Amino acid sequence: MSEIDFAAKAGFICDMDGVIYHGNRLLPGVAEFVSWLGSSEKQFLFLTNSSERSPRELHQKLARLGIDVAEEHFYTSALATAEFLASQMPGASAFVIGEAGLINALYNAGITMNDVNPDYVVVGESPSYSYAKIEKAVQLVRAGARLVGTNPDLTGPGESGIVPACGSLIAPVELATESKAYFAGKPNPLMMRQAIKRLGCRREEAVIVGDRMDTDIVAGVESEIDTVLVLSGVTAEGDLPRFAYRPRVILEGVGKICEQVRG
Repeated sequence: MSEIDFAAKAGFICDMDGVIYHGNRLLPGVAEFVSWLGSSEKQFLFLTNSSERSPRELHQKLARLGIDVAEEHFYTSALATAEFLASQMPGASAFVIGEAGLINALYNAGITMNDVNPDYVVVGESPSYSYAKIEKAVQLVRAGARLVGTNPDLTGPGESGIVPACGSLIAPVELATESKAYFAGKPNPLMMRQAIKRLGCRREEAVIVGDRMDTDIVAGVESEIDTVLVLSGVTAEGDLPRFAYRPRVILEGVGKICEQVRG
């Protein structure tokens, strides 16, 4: 497996869940890694498939964990979903199963809420997910609404272990409507192109750091961005033989990047 010269890279795209934190617990080496990004004047973007929180809420969450990162350094699947819908059908309406981060992103992109005859049914992660909402979503999709998910992740890392994510939550709607959802989050190349634009660097100058082979690493491989798999989240080293593609580098956690830079 080849090496990456991290000091020579201009831009860093980092997943959050399983890379930066588990729930409300900061992972080892993160504070040092974020400090190095700032002191080395690297461009960086925290790119998360979670749609629950807005960039402001993510900024506040990291601040509570002792990390100060400005709002412009966050890009979520909720924002990617909102930008996709606005580009496809400006002024569209949607029935949403999701939290404030998703609803606010849609509102800010000019998408209105509609539970009668929406253009889209949009599903993201939500603790208030319920049978009644699934039933409503199924009825609306069968009546002609297009089905969109914020991300295809089946699971995600939580403080107490693996928890269900958007791909699992939207599956009952897909099955009951015989429809296939369109996912705006990773590994969708649209989200990766937006990330590179926001970084302001070329893909050859960037690296993506993630804990999932099926979203983070495949997104980097398909976008021709160097990939780093950290073993602090969902994917374990024993899972690697199941995948046809490989990360460029495998590390225990993001703190190991600083160790490699120091040599």
